[in-house]
Amino acid sequence: MFTDYRELLAKAGLDVVHVCTPNDSHAEITIAALEAGSHVMCEKPMAKTAEQARAMLEAAKCTGKKLSIAYQNRFRNDSLYLKSVCENGELGDIYLGKALAIRRRAVPTWGVFLDEEKQGGGPLIDIGTHALDLTLWLMDNYEPKSVMGLVFHKLGSRKNAANDFGSWDPEKFTVEDSAFGYITMKNGATIILESSWALNVVEKGEAKTLLCGTEGGADMKDGLRINGEKNSRLYETKIDLSTGGVAFYSGASETEAFCEAKAWVAAILEDKEPLVKPEQALVVTEILEAIYESAKTGRAVYFD
Repeated sequence: MFTDYRELLAKAGLDVVHVCTPNDSHAEITIAALEAGSHVMCEKPMAKTAEQARAMLEAAKCTGKKLSIAYQNRFRNDSLYLKSVCENGELGDIYLGKALAIRRRAVPTWGVFLDEEKQGGGPLIDIGTHALDLTLWLMDNYEPKSVMGLVFHKLGSRKNAANDFGSWDPEKFTVEDSAFGYITMKNGATIILESSWALNVVEKGEAKTLLCGTEGGADMKDGLRINGEKNSRLYETKIDLSTGGVAFYSGASETEAFCEAKAWVAAILEDKEPLVKPEQALVVTEILEAIYESAKTGRAVYFD
């Protein structure tokens, strides 16, 4: 049993390390593990700050070890199907995306989720990061031009609040309860990011995306739906992603966590790039940081 990761890395000779700690220690432990000769999968987000994320990427390049970030929503059946639709050009030029991570009242009250110093933020960096990663990946667009952001602390100070995980302690609630971003990409595409742990809204959805292209659109509002125009008529198709079809066997689908783990192990054993590349995860962290910065200054943040 080890209580210090430094001692573990020095003695264990590990092939692979998974970093599942608060956000402020992602970079420190990941870099140490890479330099110790281990491949690393780190929890999302990549790091608390973009500077830390860039240091992680540099360590991976210098050591030649694989680094991936745990964005497991890419491995869902609907995500993988929609990725194939996008890659086949069925949506055309995708110029609008919505990244949705909206909870009505589901504030995590355990661990350090409410601690801004440890985590770097609230729902934006916790679940908004999943929705943004999914949307960027589906659009295959990692070149932001500018970001505008708004962050709200409206409901966190309430006592005895209704919450799926039990009432939170207002004294410990130091992060935002909702945050929103408007992202313009260098090719002119736009992404709207919505995230909340507590928001007075009935319609909610987590790690979902909506895409609009020149040839069609897609959303995950009610399952996976594809829409477009054909023969001068509008159409909408709901994709059946269920397995089975045999009367006595309904089938069983692997969870996204299992698929993520299987793909990660295969990337190591077969010496392939992981599906979630650190360069992509870095852009997610840079955008999240820009949303927080814009919210503080009231000005847009521009990328070089």
